[in-house]
Amino acid sequence: MPRTSPAHRTGPEVAPAGADNTHLTGEVDLAIRVMIALALGLILGAEREFRGHPAGLRTIALISAGSCMFTGLGLIPQFGAPVDPTRIAAQIVTGVGFLGAGSILRQGEEVKGLTTAASIWVAASIGMAVGFAYYGVAIFTTLVVVIVLVALKPMEDRVFPLRRNRRRDDPKADRPAE
Repeated sequence: MPRTSPAHRTGPEVAPAGADNTHLTGEVDLAIRVMIALALGLILGAEREFRGHPAGLRTIALISAGSCMFTGLGLIPQFGAPVDPTRIAAQIVTGVGFLGAGSILRQGEEVKGLTTAASIWVAASIGMAVGFAYYGVAIFTTLVVVIVLVALKPMEDRVFPLRRNRRRDDPKADRPAE
């Protein structure tokens, strides 16, 4: 059997049980989902904006809304041939990975932007959850992520005050590299 056998491919007809609540009833339903995703993205983006990070309020909100929009468009059966929404979800993950990678910068010994990249990635997943009509999971994830971003930063600073040089072989800032 060839590796690309259609028997192993997924499609809307082999959706798992319970996934039938994801269908859209029309454009208004999609618009409501996008607005919910936008609101949840605004909550995440507000934390990033408050701390002065480059991907802030607008960026995170747009990523969440855009992910929801792409996910929702994959659920609309009016495009003729049925579309596998998991393929669209996979492309969202790939595209958002590029956005996140662009937010990571190395400045000397320090790498900055990892938390911003992770926030971009989570915002896309929240938008996809709303697009698939998993509102409870999306709201719960938003709250957990905001708590992690807000509450863990002071604890991280207190418990790991010298975290800039995590590896033993990193040169120390106060002495030149050997």
